[in-house]
Amino acid sequence: MKTLKGPGIFLSQFISDRAPFNSLEGLAVWAAGLGFKAVQIPCNHPHIFDLARAASSQTYCDEISGVLAGHGLAISELSTHLEGQLVAVHPAYDAAFNDFAPPQYRANPQARQQWAINTLKLAASASARLGLAAHATFSGALAWPYFYPWPPRKENLLNAAFGELARVWRPILDSFDQHGVDLCYELHPGEDLHDGVTFERFLALVDNHPRCNILYDPSHMHLQHMDYLGFIDRYHQRIKAFHVKDAEFNPAAHSGVYGGYQAWIDRPGRFRSPGDGQINFKAIFSKLARYDYAGWAVLEWECCLKDGECGAREGAEFIRQQIIPVAARAFDDFAVTSDDSEQMRTMLGLSPKEQSCD
Repeated sequence: MKTLKGPGIFLSQFISDRAPFNSLEGLAVWAAGLGFKAVQIPCNHPHIFDLARAASSQTYCDEISGVLAGHGLAISELSTHLEGQLVAVHPAYDAAFNDFAPPQYRANPQARQQWAINTLKLAASASARLGLAAHATFSGALAWPYFYPWPPRKENLLNAAFGELARVWRPILDSFDQHGVDLCYELHPGEDLHDGVTFERFLALVDNHPRCNILYDPSHMHLQHMDYLGFIDRYHQRIKAFHVKDAEFNPAAHSGVYGGYQAWIDRPGRFRSPGDGQINFKAIFSKLARYDYAGWAVLEWECCLKDGECGAREGAEFIRQQIIPVAARAFDDFAVTSDDSEQMRTMLGLSPKEQSCD
């Protein structure tokens, strides 16, 4: 068994235009001071991390790694959540997601999609140069407007949506394979890949691609009323990244799973800082240790109540306490006795094995 690595922190929710959150050096000093051992870096802030340079320059990657190592930090994964979203965008969301792309690609869905695909491929190269094993992203969505079957479910529509999703992602997955990096989809409502069924459907269409994997975030499963512990049992071989994010669902008489278009704080289901919600993290960390999860436990702070810096400070210690230093030997080794085959037969009341004359 392996001991999980951590704690790490996803930087997206903390990057801003004020120090120390406006530079990689400042973020590193801040994160290390809270006790984090790794950072998950988004690729949409060139002043923090220049993805294009990282994809082509080993010197730049070594400099980035050196800055972080100087503060006792590593990179857990790079993230292209926003770019992955743009790989597949339903026209209904065209304007909503437009700002995720650079200005020159906005209002041009084809150019925007090609930019997103190229960016993912750059992330594959950069991840390899940085010595990373996994990468975090979203799948994008074509079928999401039809997630609830009204008008009644149309199988041909879903076949077309997932067929196209697989078509555009297959070359990206191949690029990650060429670079020896796992591509991990965060299963998330709003994405076509948002639960086990949709992941399996996509996985089959990309021929069980070895680089098609999962970023496990139990909060999204809890708010869908899924068995997030059973999910680990079923998909542990494909779980290659892990977000530590809490959530709670408090049944209400006036609203349900879909939230009634309300602000997060008013929804029955909402995200919380680790330890403040309903997720059974002790069981999660135990299962991941049981299945030899080799990656990082990364805090993704999203909470409708608690201040972010407070959540980060508490989150580092929370993850540290959850990580199980796995045993190097069995607890009952002290009582091990002889395993001689003849003695075993005697213990079972069987006669000694006859010797062969050959």
